[in-house]
Amino acid sequence: MSKRGAVLFAAMGVIWGIPYLLIKVADGGVSVPVLVWSRVTVGAAILVPAALAQGAWRPEGRAVLRRHWWWLVAYAVIEIIGPWALLSTAERRLSSSTSGLLIASVPAIGALLAWLCGGGEKLTRVRAAGLALGFAGVALLAGPGAGRGDLLADAEVLLTALGYAAGPMIANRKLAGVPSIAANAACLLLAAIVYTPVAVLTWPHAVPSARVLAALAALGAVCTAAGLVGYFLLIAEIGAARATVVTYLNPAVAVALGAGILGERLTPAIGVAFAAILGGSVLATRGPARVRAPAGGPSRTRPSDPAPET
Repeated sequence: MSKRGAVLFAAMGVIWGIPYLLIKVADGGVSVPVLVWSRVTVGAAILVPAALAQGAWRPEGRAVLRRHWWWLVAYAVIEIIGPWALLSTAERRLSSSTSGLLIASVPAIGALLAWLCGGGEKLTRVRAAGLALGFAGVALLAGPGAGRGDLLADAEVLLTALGYAAGPMIANRKLAGVPSIAANAACLLLAAIVYTPVAVLTWPHAVPSARVLAALAALGAVCTAAGLVGYFLLIAEIGAARATVVTYLNPAVAVALGAGILGERLTPAIGVAFAAILGGSVLATRGPARVRAPAGGPSRTRPSDPAPET
């Protein structure tokens, strides 16, 4: 990984480890539609002017967006509109740390999707074992006494993880020609339009507390605007498959914040499940084995192994 890739990876690990805490705080003061609407509206308010300044509304910029409009809509639905509502709803019944740990299954789900979609990924025995181990960890975390949630909330978070795994595939394969700021600005604007009617109907009767307002602002500015642009840059730098591995860092941040700030209790079952999910994801996304070249020559991948997706 290049230095630029390493910096982006570390930054995204922190930026996308924070939302679970912020969502938990905001959930206590506003409805889910208002929460998601606030998040996407603040993000759009930041990114739309930036996209316009970069020429997104010039003839050539509009032409690029028109050529990719269907995939922009698909990305918005799969990565933003659906998952953010599901995750915010689930966190009303799950701890923020449990939600973050369940999202750690994204790399394993991404590896399974890559294989099912015929993207050149070979399902080796090691990868299959990784998938089995990762999903066993998910089952343990979702079981009684571990996350202390309920099956519906667990399913909502896992559907969120499915969206987070499919979104980067769309971005990498179908939106590579669209500038990242323009693409994310368009998706956030679409999400804001979709959520506006429902947000109006569920608008709070009183002004939320300063703590809730600060959480909403941070969700929109940091975790949404900066997070989406940074993630597109990360995908461009290291590829979609490796970019999803940033979820190895997210759960650690989510657990630390949940325990340290919200006082969420950690159990041995959570620790075992976390290790299984991350270990399984590492194996499931394992790249081609490398063999040592003769002295003075570069290392090479084994011919039988597929090249990693970039």
